[in-house]
Amino acid sequence: MSTAAPLIRVRSIELYERPVKLRLPFRFGVVTLRECPQAFVRVRIETADGKSAWGAAAEMMAPKWFDKNLALTNEQNFDQLRDVLRIARDTYLSDASRATAFGHFARHYDEQLKQGAAKAYNPLLANYGPALVDRAVLDALCRLRNVSFYDAMRANLPGIFFEGFDMDAFLASLEPSASIEARHTVGMLDAITSADLKERVNDGLPQTLEEVIATWGHRYFKLKVGGHLDADVARLAAIASVLDRLPHPYFVSLDGNEQYADAQGVAELTAGIRAKPSLKRLWESTLFIEQPIARKVALDVDLRTADLGKPVIIDESDGELDTFVRAKDRGYRGVSSKTCKGFYKSMLNAARCRAWGDGYFMSAEDLTTQAGLSVQQDLALVNLLGIAHVERNGHYYVNGMAAQGESEQQAFVDAHPDVYERSHGAVRLKIRDGRIALSSLACPGFASAAMPDFSAMTPLA
Repeated sequence: MSTAAPLIRVRSIELYERPVKLRLPFRFGVVTLRECPQAFVRVRIETADGKSAWGAAAEMMAPKWFDKNLALTNEQNFDQLRDVLRIARDTYLSDASRATAFGHFARHYDEQLKQGAAKAYNPLLANYGPALVDRAVLDALCRLRNVSFYDAMRANLPGIFFEGFDMDAFLASLEPSASIEARHTVGMLDAITSADLKERVNDGLPQTLEEVIATWGHRYFKLKVGGHLDADVARLAAIASVLDRLPHPYFVSLDGNEQYADAQGVAELTAGIRAKPSLKRLWESTLFIEQPIARKVALDVDLRTADLGKPVIIDESDGELDTFVRAKDRGYRGVSSKTCKGFYKSMLNAARCRAWGDGYFMSAEDLTTQAGLSVQQDLALVNLLGIAHVERNGHYYVNGMAAQGESEQQAFVDAHPDVYERSHGAVRLKIRDGRIALSSLACPGFASAAMPDFSAMTPLA
């Protein structure tokens, strides 16, 4: 453990939510999302000398991602997420003794999983609560010490410990960049060209892949596939007909969203892509395939038995701290970073990639992170990890901060004018030539010099 890591008490935890309505329907896996609550956590910590500070975190409460049980309604999924947040609150407040920020996470990790399992919650779902609490704790610690997230992590202020690995040296070696490539998501319902549109939203914002490229200049794309070979190949060909017009290189990832039963099904997809001449450039531009096999069997399948042609990463299978280790033994080469899965897990998996070498890597994926705390904390995390591109979709499916009060919108654009812009009547993520500028995230706290309006929120139901 770093000698710089202070011992703190967690004194208060407040839970809030507010609704988010999408401007466009977003289909991922088995659900089409049109509205969804966003959860907020506020935490007050106290150091040994009696000084205290508040920190915060935010995350969407996406249905049918943490638990894809079709028997559950979206509202039941939301209630599950509310429940694991309450479990995390009660667990973290149950022990008033001091520990490092990472120590609080480690102390309660097993108990959170145990209580979740008692309610039939899988580890991915159970860890959602601590994922927000841990970020809010670190935010408070950074504010108390008047340091940025980057500086706190490089000095190992949280006290992250990884047995057999020099975590202090690893963290000190990390170099965040001034900007990052935004990887645009092409969902299963998204229009490729104007000919595909059934109706216009008429809000002035891009609504087709062609318009996205013309407006924001993306070079990186995440393409959803649905598990039906002929339909997937045809849709990819339609997408390629647009991407192949680009005069510069482009890059894609393929997201299987657990739609395949085994490695053979994935091999049939990749063979179908390689067999189609019009997909030659798209295939050559493909970086990796994301979680194609259903999580229940994904780690039972040895990918090395199939000719897939591209590295494969886990995402929804990444439920526990050691899942990436088990996935490695099945031929997976990478794992996703998502703040909804816990930023300490991302740090530990990044350390594993450094230790393993030999082509093991992390990707950066989205769960419709929203403008404000959520997207900023996720951007700062993946930037610290040195990941060159990150899936960003919240700015496309949601009309920026249009639903928030004017004072909150202005506070964020004033504090982070490189990250946000005001256009089409609201403050929203600023993307230029496919990139997001990040310099202002190096501010005291966990990547935010502004705070949402908690008085306008509803205490967690």
